[in-house]
This record gives sequence, C-alpha cells and structure tokens, in this order.
Amino acid sequence: MQKINNTSLKNYNSFGIDAISSSFNIVNSELEITSFLKETNYTQPIILGGGTNILFKNDVDKDILKINLKGIKIYNETNTYVDVSVGAGEIWDDLVKWSIAKNYGGLQNLSLIPGNVGSAPIQNIGAYGVELKETFLNCRAISIDSGSIKVFKNNECKFSYRSSIFKEELKNKYIISNVTFRLSKKDHQINFSYEPLRDNLIKKNISIPTINDISNSVIEIRSSKLPDPKIIGNCGSFFKNPIISKIDFKNLNQKEKNIPFFNISFNEIKIPAAWLIEKCGFKGLREGNTGTHNKHALIIINLGNATGKEIFDFSQKIKKAVLRKFNILLEEEVNII
Repeated sequence: MQKINNTSLKNYNSFGIDAISSSFNIVNSELEITSFLKETNYTQPIILGGGTNILFKNDVDKDILKINLKGIKIYNETNTYVDVSVGAGEIWDDLVKWSIAKNYGGLQNLSLIPGNVGSAPIQNIGAYGVELKETFLNCRAISIDSGSIKVFKNNECKFSYRSSIFKEELKNKYIISNVTFRLSKKDHQINFSYEPLRDNLIKKNISIPTINDISNSVIEIRSSKLPDPKIIGNCGSFFKNPIISKIDFKNLNQKEKNIPFFNISFNEIKIPAAWLIEKCGFKGLREGNTGTHNKHALIIINLGNATGKEIFDFSQKIKKAVLRKFNILLEEEVNII
C-alpha cells in the first residue's frame, strides 16, 4: 500500500479538479484493503476508482482509498461461454477491448465508457441498449465495517436503471475488489436496436454486424459527441435520464410537443435529460470556468480552471431550470463529495 499526504487529486478525477487530499492511499490487493480498514479502525473512507464519476466540491480532509487491483483471468470455460474474473482496478474499456480481441461477446455495446471495472456494477453501467447486469455473474466485496469478504451474485445486486444495491441500501458499506462476467464464445447476442447505432450501421451497409462492428460503431458515435476528458474535463453524463409515469408524460406532452421518449415498462417512460436541458437553453452555455458541451447538453465541462464548487453550483442551476419548466427533478449520476 502506498500512502501520500496532502496531494493534489487533479490527475485522479476526470473533471480535473485540483482538490487536495489530506490522506491518499493506493491499494493493490484485497489484503491491503483489509489491512487499511483494520489500521483505520474500519472508519468510512472515500472509495476512488477511475475518478470518472466523481466531483470534488472542496478539499478532502479524510482518507481516500484508490482501488488499484489488477488482472483479467479466465477461470471457467465451455464450448459456448467463458467466465472472466477481473480486478476492480482494471480500466473498463481495456476489458472491453480485450474481450473483443478474443471474440468474446457481451460487452461490445459498452465500448469507450470511462471508469474502472469495480465501479461498473455500482451504477449498472449501460449504453446503446445494453446494461452491465446482462453479463454480470458476481462480484467480491469487502465490508467496510468488518473487513469480511462477501460474494454478491447477480440477483443479490438488485440492479436497476443506473443503480444497484451498492448505490442504495448498501451504499458506502462495501468495497468491490473483483468482478466476474460470463461472455459468449459463439452465437453472440447482437443488439443494435438503439436508433443511432442502427443508423450508423446502415450508413456502413452492415446488415449482419459482428461484435467488432458494434464496438466500432459505438466508439464512432461516442467520439463524435462526447468530449475526451483528457482534453476537456468532464464526467460524461452529469444527470440520469429521468423516468416518469405515462400519465405524467401524457400531461407533459400536452404542453411540449415532439418530446423524445423510450418505453421502460407498461407504466413508465424515460425522457432524455439532454433534451430537457437543451430546451431550457443550457446547451453550449458557458458561465465562468464551466458550462455544458456544445454537442451534448448533458455533459458539464471544466473549461480549464473550474473549482468543484463552480461546477456544482452550475449543475444546480440546470436542475432548478428543468424543474421550473417541466416539473421534473433531475437526479445526479455523478457522485458529489
């Protein structure tokens, strides 16, 4: 374990916020995690993965635990699938690239999503018609209160839209150290129902796409509208797409025409948060050192020298505007510290 006192977090969060950590600890194994918890008397630390879904509003005067467990290992294999065990500190997109290079199916729609593997189950990451829960088998997690290790199976994680048991009743209770996926070796499930993905494939005259075709198209689409955090500080989608009842949607549709939507269930509708924000006049708007991206209203950006508080205050202006115009309260997808 490596411990660093009074260090900048600028290189450890994709917003590029120059907050100072009084106690920054890098752990490389489950043993180092349990040893750290014991040494700190099982006091709640701030868990940091890839730093792609976090906003530091201020300096941090408590322990930060940077999860750096590595490794991708096949531990079970049949003629039709492989079970792959992955360290929580692995970069998510590196895992996706690895799986595609091996012709293992299941993760291709989730290409180019930033962050680390250990963070992925917490919010059940998803994109282009696919969610993590579809390939997730289980994860190993360490109790912050006791240091004991528990294996959570898929059905125990209570996955839902951008959420899980680790984001709800067990929030800040466990540290995920390892995640296991079941990936297909043949007869891959190819999902290109999401309209932008389908349109991209049609443009390329691809009618029967491979997992590599899907991944390449997803990367092309994401790259065309999402800023690279290495160039422009951001955390991707700042807010979740809100889900409302069909009754509320019907009432809203009487006031606002041509609202884009997705059917979630018999009684629920999902509306793109980016559309709501754009309709409130925030797309491409800049205010001081922050603003929204000119190609995607859902992405709040650091123009170079923004503080975490500046970005947070700007996000709250967006929330208030959407609530006032549409009576919809947006919920942050980003974790705010």
